[in-house]
Parts: sequence; structure tokens; C-alpha cells
Amino acid sequence: MKILVCITNVPDTTARISFTDGDTKLNKAGVQYIIGPYDDYALARGVELKEQSGGMLTVLNVGPADSEPQIRKALAIGADDAIRVDAEPVDSFFVAEQIAHVARQNGYDLILMGRESIDFNSGIVHGLVGELLGIPSFSPVMKLDIEGGKARFAREIDGGKEYLEADLPLILGCQEPIAEWKIPNMRGIMTARTKPLQVVEPVPTEELTVLQKYELPPAKGACRMIPAEEAETLIRLLKTEAKVL
Repeated sequence: MKILVCITNVPDTTARISFTDGDTKLNKAGVQYIIGPYDDYALARGVELKEQSGGMLTVLNVGPADSEPQIRKALAIGADDAIRVDAEPVDSFFVAEQIAHVARQNGYDLILMGRESIDFNSGIVHGLVGELLGIPSFSPVMKLDIEGGKARFAREIDGGKEYLEADLPLILGCQEPIAEWKIPNMRGIMTARTKPLQVVEPVPTEELTVLQKYELPPAKGACRMIPAEEAETLIRLLKTEAKVL
């Protein structure tokens, strides 16, 4: 079985974010980057499936050279090889076009990725790739098993879970608890240095969106404490100031 796991290179959740060039570019100075947390779940389950059934697992990232430390980490965790599309991931459609192009060339049985990235949070790349390739896509997937060319999986829906079965090839957006994150061991780190990492040029893609500017969310206001015996004051403030009642 050939598995493709798509990973994002995103700022750590604790990073302090700022912008440059008139709020049109992220200021990367001092920002620690990680594999997208949802992608980590996809990678962990992909490694488990490869170990159970054999085959090859490739990781794919659309991004510049500074994403390679995260790609090497994915190789250390258990991927066999990697592909980096040498381009900034400017929007979801651009990323989906690059993934679809790589997938067409290599004929993967299963394409896994996180349910969304934690920087732009679009949550639509798996669906776009499925449309471009004519392959079914499902998200968010919480459980996955492969047997006899079929995938059995569960995904979260409003008010519960949905249990499905589908033939491969398939595209899935993953989330917890599909697998536990894996930490690379020393042997994996050493072998990752020699595993192939292919850098390819992006394919031309129609520009559907144009970035105007970034904007930080407003700072949180001060917290007012109301004594427990002053319930009437709390109700009045909720009505007149917070306007939530």
C-alpha cells in the first residue's frame, strides 16, 4: 500500500505572532515552527498502517526550505521518503493543486492529512484534493482501519459519530484520537538524515485569492469580579454592558 501524508509547517501554539510589510507578511523572526498537530495524528496513523500492512509512506509539504526540519522529523517518525513543493502555501486551492499534481504522478492508495492547519484553519484542502482527483474525501476522521482494499473509519458529526466503509483510494482529514503522537527516537533521527527528500517546483495554479492584510485579534479586556451576594449587579452589567442577556 502506498500512503501519502501531507504535513504543514506552522507556528507553535505558544508563539507570539506579529506582522511586517504593512501587515501583509508574517514576521518569522524568533518563531518556533512545528508539524501541524492534526497532521501529527495523520502521520502517526499512517506509520501504524504501514507497519501493519507493509508498503511505502511518503510525506509531502508545500513550503519553502525552512520547513525541512519538520519534514526530517516526519522521516524520523517513520516515513520512508519525502517531497517538498518549493513554494509558499499562499491559499488552500494552491496547496490542493500541488498535492493533487504529486498524487496523480505517484498513484497513492491512501492520502492522509490533518482536518485543518492551525495557522489558517480553512479545513477544506482534503475536499479540494478529492475534487481535483475524483477521489472520495472525508473529515474529520477519528478512527481508521484498512483491510482488503477497504477503509473502515469513524468521523465526528453534529451530535455523534458516523461509521463508514469505502474502497481505496481515499482522502481523509484526521484528528484525535485516531492515533497517539509519535516522538522520534535516536535511531529514527539518524536514519532520517539519509532518507530521500525530493524538492520539486510548483505547478502553475490559477490565483483565486489575493491577500490584503493580516490583523491580530483585539486584546482581551479587563476582568471584573462581582461579589456572590451582588447577583442583581451582575445581571444588570450583563444586560447593559456585555449585552448578552
